[in-house]
Amino acid sequence: MDTNGNITINNTEDIISFLLINKDEKYKDFTSSLIPSVDKNSVIGVRTPILRALAKSLKDTHVMYDYLSTLPHRYLEENHLHGFLIENVRDFSQTLKLTQEFLTYIDNWATCDTLRPKVFKKDLDTLYKHIKVWLKSKHTYTVRFAVGLLNSFYLESAFKEEHLSLVSSIKSDEYYINMMIAWYFATALAKQYDTTIIYIENKVLPKWTHNKAISKACESLRIDNDTKAYLRTLKIKP
Repeated sequence: MDTNGNITINNTEDIISFLLINKDEKYKDFTSSLIPSVDKNSVIGVRTPILRALAKSLKDTHVMYDYLSTLPHRYLEENHLHGFLIENVRDFSQTLKLTQEFLTYIDNWATCDTLRPKVFKKDLDTLYKHIKVWLKSKHTYTVRFAVGLLNSFYLESAFKEEHLSLVSSIKSDEYYINMMIAWYFATALAKQYDTTIIYIENKVLPKWTHNKAISKACESLRIDNDTKAYLRTLKIKP
């Protein structure tokens, strides 16, 4: 990156060189502490704005498509960049294909949660068919990704009660899946309260997930204090 903020990348090998030049040891330590499931040796320590700037500079270039065809990656930041590059693609079908190819290589919550291609909004019906398949995956972050999509794109005009049913039916011991389920239900309480509260009142979710969903909902500024007080009465006690 030059003094004007321009980035020159001629091939995929240049990408690794760029990432290593922009490493920040303190940020590496901070990132590693937030993502304990990832080996610290696979973290370079490159800040997200730098990765997004790099993705922007590569948009629609041959290097971008060369990079997207190269999996797996070694470093966390390479995976983050991969996700940001997928978000650069504006064709729905191509984005879906690239996402499908990438999902099984995602090995942490951070990469998983940053991948939210806006182009998916163009065809939520088709996307939903894939979400229903991903929800049944045995891969932790594929399931988390699918729940995250429901959380991001399907809690307003595209909302259906069956989404709550699908998510609540997921049975997993994986922390990163259950945390996303809790997050989803907390957001659903804020946006689709009348339908969602029935699931909370009936204690459909496992105890930990149920209580975490209520806790997260009570942190929301979109839920009034009286509702929060009622939600707290619905917590499952030890």
